[in-house]
Amino acid sequence: MSERIPVKDVTPVKVHQPDSSNQSIRYSSNNRIYVRSVSGPLETFRRYFGFIFLGLFALLPWISYNNQQAILFDLAEQRFNLFALTLWPQDLTLLAYIFIVAAFALFFVTTFAGRVWCGFMCPQTTWTYMFTWIEEKVEGSRHQRMALDQRPLDTDKFVRKTFKHLLWVLLALLTALTFVGYFTPIAALFTNFFTFNTGFWTTTWVIFFAACTYGNAGWMREIMCTHICPYARFQSVMFDKDTLTVAYDVSRGERRGPRPRKIPHSELASKGLGDCIDCNLCVQVCPTGIDIRNGLQYECINCGACVDACNGVMEKMNYPKGLIRFSSEAQLQGGTTKILRPKLVGYAFVLVVMLGILIANFLLRSSLEVDIIRDRNSLYRETNDGLIENVYTIKILNKSQQRRQYHIDIEGLPDYRFTGEQQISVKGGEIFSIPVSIATDAYNLNAPVTEIHFKVSTQTEEGDMVTVLEPTNFLYR
Repeated sequence: MSERIPVKDVTPVKVHQPDSSNQSIRYSSNNRIYVRSVSGPLETFRRYFGFIFLGLFALLPWISYNNQQAILFDLAEQRFNLFALTLWPQDLTLLAYIFIVAAFALFFVTTFAGRVWCGFMCPQTTWTYMFTWIEEKVEGSRHQRMALDQRPLDTDKFVRKTFKHLLWVLLALLTALTFVGYFTPIAALFTNFFTFNTGFWTTTWVIFFAACTYGNAGWMREIMCTHICPYARFQSVMFDKDTLTVAYDVSRGERRGPRPRKIPHSELASKGLGDCIDCNLCVQVCPTGIDIRNGLQYECINCGACVDACNGVMEKMNYPKGLIRFSSEAQLQGGTTKILRPKLVGYAFVLVVMLGILIANFLLRSSLEVDIIRDRNSLYRETNDGLIENVYTIKILNKSQQRRQYHIDIEGLPDYRFTGEQQISVKGGEIFSIPVSIATDAYNLNAPVTEIHFKVSTQTEEGDMVTVLEPTNFLYR
């Protein structure tokens, strides 16, 4: 019992992470992550994929539909225009269903392919890459940027830094203007902003979002992903052994170490070497500064930059590609990846169900909404000719974007007299209020409270009739 059991320290040591031993310089320019540019199929796909969504973001608010901005979230008027569709506060359930569908779509994709949302579609990642691209074009490659930050301030450094930040501010400002343009008419916004004619709150929001973009993509970068974004924290509950993630093949890569290129791949095993040459390129291209060789880490955003970097090295060394690749834990352990599994099928089932409910709500959604408000000053009154009269206010909401004609009738009350307009015209997206009175002989009333219905009908542009029956009460005694 005197023999000690040998213990091996397997605590992962992350390479190229900020040094937390000195908090005063933790986020200084000399301790930041310098991302190296990389080329490859995944990087090319990510760039073009990002350009598509970036183009949609920039162009959508400029598209017109029916002589108005096609996509406009008008908070002041409390309506959202989405081409031919107008959503009102009464359509809040539709917005809730949209968010539920988006959430389960994200859960499904994450269970299947890991954090590809973070690596390929997240706005933080997209704008960070754009800011990094500007930085690289102005200040040079990774090594040149590191050398520039270590130099004392001189004319060249001042000019480069100033020009970089001016471009950052310009990009952030254009981003903020475009984003605010989804909530206010964008053409007028750009004109008024650059002529200093915007209102206080509009200017405040533009400056606020510009400052957020500049700070998040220019300075915070990976801190947003590793410390602020909650998605990185709860993503692990959606992972399983069959989830595809960016992974390092330990059995093939170890023992890592440098070696001359002339050693053929077939002789590596006899020399006790794996395929990894310990070049650290996978670390240098990582936007969050992690070493993927330490295993799965919550900081990894599945962007695939390390995959392209490693494949490039393997190609130069005449080694097989795929030392770092999109793979599952089961596959790395020698098994096979199961596509159909309970968790993935469950997410897919719920996604399809919620998508069906969302589509059904859209299809069954009426373009007309009616609200009846009784006159609260008197329950009823008797007219000069002996009739019992109730007074109402009818509110008609035209949810379409075209002017429509509406006809008002009463059901459930025999031999009534209608005082007020029965044929009205309401503009698209307008709430029209009209006071009316309904009178009838007391002999037609069998109870103090009689339920009646206001029938409001209209004809759509396609020729379909839309009718709404809104119940209310006719009071007597």
